[in-house]
Amino acid sequence: MENSIQKEKKEFKNNPDFNFKPTDAFVSASWIALLVGMVSYCIGLWNADMWLNEKGYYFTILLFGLFSVVSVQKSVRDRQEGVPVSDMYYGISWFTTLASITLLTVGLWNADLELSEKGFYGMSFMLSLFAAIAVQKNTRDIQLIEKRESAS
Repeated sequence: MENSIQKEKKEFKNNPDFNFKPTDAFVSASWIALLVGMVSYCIGLWNADMWLNEKGYYFTILLFGLFSVVSVQKSVRDRQEGVPVSDMYYGISWFTTLASITLLTVGLWNADLELSEKGFYGMSFMLSLFAAIAVQKNTRDIQLIEKRESAS
């Protein structure tokens, strides 16, 4: 006998109403937002008057954050589609996402930067994270719909 969660997952995966392929405009906007966020953040680091190890710290936080949010989005989507995801991986994905945001916040709080620079790094970082989630979601939506179309 199927429990209600398994039933919901099957319904989502096979739901014919989920045929809303992301528009080209939304896919493009997501990619542009990701590139603008990442490139702006990196240009800011390149031009910043800080030690190389500080620049490395902030660059690593960006990469860490991007990987973490893609991992969270993938885990959430996999669970939604009935793909097994361990609670450990799911929890670690959320933990690392929050850790990257916390590490950036602590780094900026203690940095010898103008408030406007701190705001710039914070906003370009968050734009990058949000856009990475949108790009990953679009990719999964397109794959799911194309898979259904090829099966038909």
